[in-house]
Amino acid sequence: MTDEPPLRRRPAESRTGNDAPHPPSARPEPEAAGTEPTADGPVPLTAPREGTPQPAATPDELAEVVARFAAGSGPVALDAERASGYRYSQRAYLVQLRRAGSGTALIDPLPLPDLSTLDTVIGEAEWVLHAASQDLACLAELGLRPRRLFDTELAARLAGFERVGLAALTEQLLGFSLEKHHSAADWSSRPLPESWLTYAALDVEMLVDLRDALDEELTRQGKSAWAAEEFAALVRTGARPPRARAEPWRRTSGIHRVRGARAQARVRSLWYARDQIAARRDAAPGRVLPDSAIVAAAELDPKDEKTLLTLPGFGGRSVRRLARTWLAALDDARQLPDDALPAAPTVEGPPPPHRWAERDPVAAARLARCREVVVRVAGAHQLPPENLIAPDSIRRLAWVPPEEVTEATVAETLRGLNAREWQITLLLPALAEALTDPPPTP
Repeated sequence: MTDEPPLRRRPAESRTGNDAPHPPSARPEPEAAGTEPTADGPVPLTAPREGTPQPAATPDELAEVVARFAAGSGPVALDAERASGYRYSQRAYLVQLRRAGSGTALIDPLPLPDLSTLDTVIGEAEWVLHAASQDLACLAELGLRPRRLFDTELAARLAGFERVGLAALTEQLLGFSLEKHHSAADWSSRPLPESWLTYAALDVEMLVDLRDALDEELTRQGKSAWAAEEFAALVRTGARPPRARAEPWRRTSGIHRVRGARAQARVRSLWYARDQIAARRDAAPGRVLPDSAIVAAAELDPKDEKTLLTLPGFGGRSVRRLARTWLAALDDARQLPDDALPAAPTVEGPPPPHRWAERDPVAAARLARCREVVVRVAGAHQLPPENLIAPDSIRRLAWVPPEEVTEATVAETLRGLNAREWQITLLLPALAEALTDPPPTP
């Protein structure tokens, strides 16, 4: 796939663990920069082969990166760093890429929010990402949209690996250990420390090599066509922003302890007050006011600042400064007429499975049979059941099966639920049989 010298892999006999379906062949090559081989363990990877690059931050520096990657060949390894847990948005705060003949480049998207010129020169290449669904939306905001991709995490799941994190796969398949201690860093901070930049560069250092190892394994297992379907689906849908949830305040952690519609109205009012502040500040909502504080205030309903500030979560200086905002939100909930209080949430689709037995015992039995099919077929093919078919698709199919259950109608229903052809092929005809209700007992 590439003319770049691959990183040295560990000999097959030195790999251990139950999650190695089949070790790919070892390929000898030069030592990677910054490594010290160990006697009987993975090689620590501490520096990129060409050293740690500084992020491109000006139009001229971006133009140089574009020229380099236009001159390269083969797949392009990409990654993006966000500031989840620190910022409200899910935008990218650093973009990393590597290609044979181009080396590694880091790009600061704060001063360079339009990377469409880069997309033009790498767009037709295969992009290699790890857990692509996490990064495609923020890359699309910058003008980067793959036409073809290979997701190393998804490939590992399809190949039956139990540990599918980048560091775990790199260690097992390539014999190098990666430090992941900056994964939860605040990447929106500037300047970025040198150690963070090294960490970011190493995330793409061996992605193409890892892609080749996983591709070998998928080919050996006869799963390459399955992976191709999954990757094509990611290209079609992965860049879409997450669908807005109805009543997102209901996902407040600990809300199950809040009893009564009036108390839930207090949760709702505080949640939206916090969300407006978080969006304005571009700060993670939990850093403005923790969920635990919202729940505590909803339960006690404090009427004055002194009482409010005694509650858990309201002791911080920035939270105390907003005391009037929180009290106003609570007062708004207090003034609501009864018909404006939260009603029971409308359930889209089937009810929670634990309620099926009492609501529709026949459907509950149908779901149990369908789940047994999924688990059995997944086990036979060394797949996680959730990668064989989305659990929600099975619930919807079992709750409202086709009026006439045949392999053709079940297949058509699954296509409508976005199942891939390889998934449908594996599950039929056993799933059609499971959906056929037995005749009632006389």
